[in-house]
Formats: sequence, C-alpha cells, structure tokens
Amino acid sequence: MIPDLPPEPDFKPWPLPYEDRLEARPGASIDLVVIHCTELPDLASAREYGERALYEGGTGNSGHYYIDRDGSIHVFVRPERIAHHTRSYNERSVGIELVNRGRYPDWLDSRRQTMEEPYTEEQVAALLGLLAWLRHQFPSLEFIAGHEDLDQAQVPASDNLHQLVFRKRDPGPRFPWSKVLDAVPLERIRP
Repeated sequence: MIPDLPPEPDFKPWPLPYEDRLEARPGASIDLVVIHCTELPDLASAREYGERALYEGGTGNSGHYYIDRDGSIHVFVRPERIAHHTRSYNERSVGIELVNRGRYPDWLDSRRQTMEEPYTEEQVAALLGLLAWLRHQFPSLEFIAGHEDLDQAQVPASDNLHQLVFRKRDPGPRFPWSKVLDAVPLERIRP
C-alpha cells in the first residue's frame, strides 16, 4: 500500500529580496534538515536580519522556512536554492528557523547562556507537518540535526574574553527532539 501523501502546509511566501541570486541546486542533493531558533524576539526581527546583505553578490544569512509562534510557516528561500544558515552544510540542507528568543539579546554573555522560552505546541505541530511534507518532496532527505550539533565552535564570551561560550546553541535544550524523532523517520546526526 502506498502511504498517503501528507498535505502541503499552508505556506506564506515571503521571499528575501536576494532569493534569486542564491545558487540553485537539484532536489536530489538535499539529504539533511537543520533545525534552528532565531534567537530574536519576533519574526519581524528575523526578517530584518535575513535581509542584510553580507556577501558578495548581495546575499545574506537565512533559513528556508520560518515557523512563528502561532505555527504559521513563512518561506524566505525556496528549498531549490542554497541558503546560508549552517557553515559547511548549506549545499545539502534545508534550514528551518523557529521563532524563539533563545539567548537574545546577550547571545555570547557567559552569564546568560540559558535558553528558557519553550517552543509552542503550534510551532511543533507545524514543524512536524513541514518535515513530513519535505520527506515526500525530497526522497533523498534522511537526516536531521540541530544547528548546535553541526557548529560547535566556541568564541570568547562578551563579558569575559578569557572564557569561551558556544557560538551556536540552537535549537537548544527546550527543543522536543524525542517528539520530532518519533514522528518523522529522519536520523539525527551529530558529527
């Protein structure tokens, strides 16, 4: 019996101004999803960061999908384009950002590394639907990771240059890994 095709999520297209300048790629090259949290107060702030041109050619850092606290899914970059969201993994991955304060605004302060905001039920439900849909869209998709799994670089703390903190900690300890991994047949990688 052929499994039912999951419903397409209710996407809210919101392409970044430079989306068409990002390198195109075949869908068969996508085998990984990277889960992030924005570490910003709201979707508008995440959009502002995503629009910043940081590279030659006028592109910047962004995930593909942004899931707001109400579960709405905003498409900043289509998955057929390579977005800049995880060093050394962009060519093969889709980046999903969950709106969450994380360590904002003291990302690198050693005294403020706790990530306290829980992810909403609406966000998690939307994420599960998006992951199921992506699995059918990209049959080569078989892995999932958190940004913190793939980028374990440490940098000097902003409050004490002699102390190191992790550059990336998202999606963080409040992310429901067991629920996600139980619902979607993807293998978590931690190089």
